[in-house]
Amino acid sequence: MTRRVVITAGASGLGLAMAQAFLDAGDRVAICDADPDAVAALPDTIRASVADVTDEAAMDGFLAALETDWGGADVVISNAGIGGPAGPIETLDLADWQRCLSVNLDGAFLTCRWAARVMRAQGSGVILLTSSISGLFGFPWRSPYVAAKWGIVGLTKALASELGPVGVRVNAICPGAVEGPRMDRVIAMEAQAQGRTEDQVRAGFTDGVALRRFVTAQEVAAMALFLASPAAAAISGQAMAVDGHTERTT
Repeated sequence: MTRRVVITAGASGLGLAMAQAFLDAGDRVAICDADPDAVAALPDTIRASVADVTDEAAMDGFLAALETDWGGADVVISNAGIGGPAGPIETLDLADWQRCLSVNLDGAFLTCRWAARVMRAQGSGVILLTSSISGLFGFPWRSPYVAAKWGIVGLTKALASELGPVGVRVNAICPGAVEGPRMDRVIAMEAQAQGRTEDQVRAGFTDGVALRRFVTAQEVAAMALFLASPAAAAISGQAMAVDGHTERTT
């Protein structure tokens, strides 16, 4: 059966890896992304729109068009997020704090509000939210991001309770450090905030993980495929780590 899959922030990174994984499984995939250049670069096999997840009108337009054309959705992945600022909390600006929470949490709210309505009506569906290992551990220097990602886990559990009785499953995926350009930027930001070298920060990430390595976007996408599949029919309300087993956070 071909599924209708919707992914926010799906034009690059984890979102694109998940989009490709569902395409390879034979599904129809629609994404939105705030980066028009990344959207323009996508293949025609992906239905792509430019929309910022914090813009209610833009999201309503993107989702309404999908509902008209597709009649609903089988899998919705709220993936959009930003890392926010790094540093001791006393050095952070309120505007940076609010921006981090807005992209991560307001974007999830707007996405899940629509998904809940259409899936409740059809009596089935899967909602996945991208949290982070930071949603399970209290990492220092990253208080806005940690707060946002813990919020995603809380939202996941609330929606699993709300929607379970109508046949909708909701889970969070909590990636560890994912290799790629985004992680490189995070490492550079944390190195500057902590007065350390990038090599020292990078080693700190891998030394605290049992497998002693970063994970790949494809490994995270494989978890999304599993959670959306019949094999995960009894799994809901969970925060599933894909991190190589985090043993310590400092």
